[in-house]
Amino acid sequence: MLIKQFPWEDSLTAEDQTVIKKGGYGKERGLGKKPLLVIVDPQYNYVGEDKPIVEQLDQWPSGGGREAWNAIRIIQKLKVAFKENELPVLYTKNVQKKTLKFDSFAVKADRDNTKYLADAPETEIVKELTPDPEDLVLEKSYASAFYGTPLLSYLIKMQVDSLILVGGSSSGCIRALAVDAVTRNFNVAVVMDATYDRIQLSHKATLLDLWMKYCDVVNSDQINNYLNELKKEDYYVGLAD
Repeated sequence: MLIKQFPWEDSLTAEDQTVIKKGGYGKERGLGKKPLLVIVDPQYNYVGEDKPIVEQLDQWPSGGGREAWNAIRIIQKLKVAFKENELPVLYTKNVQKKTLKFDSFAVKADRDNTKYLADAPETEIVKELTPDPEDLVLEKSYASAFYGTPLLSYLIKMQVDSLILVGGSSSGCIRALAVDAVTRNFNVAVVMDATYDRIQLSHKATLLDLWMKYCDVVNSDQINNYLNELKKEDYYVGLAD
């Protein structure tokens, strides 16, 4: 039996566990010396209200509800830790410019899509995670923050080698960004208690898939320990210059 430490483990069959064990999946990739905290789409549209998800769907059909807000509170603490260590923070913000004709998700969802246009107040980042003046805010129109944006140029300029991903949704924009980042040879960690999704099955399956094949899936305590180790070894001197 696998040691239960991940949210998907109560969904695995005995056969699944054997496949994982004998296939050698889930090997740790590790993180580098110059991490970036990437807060993915912490917008009102996708966070919703701090109540059970079904109780807030009428107003926030794409909102994650209470699970999202539990993650937001952890993200707040992680951001403080990054700031204390003078490490960079980048936000992604999913918006559509003037028209929804290029919004592939709009085709699949029956909702008031005008709330997803760039100037709509629902697209703003929740005030609890208001970016600081020095934080980068990257607007995107597709799931992966690499697609149609200058993200790769930013990472190269900042000499970032590791992306710490938090936010939502885990099965959508987190997954797309994680896979694209690993494809570009960055180290990636998805923080499981700082990510969220609307469907728990999607959340568990995505984290399992990422852990098995693509990147590290960790909790926020592990990230704090990682930052403490960086501080001890003075790895990040000059990163914020």
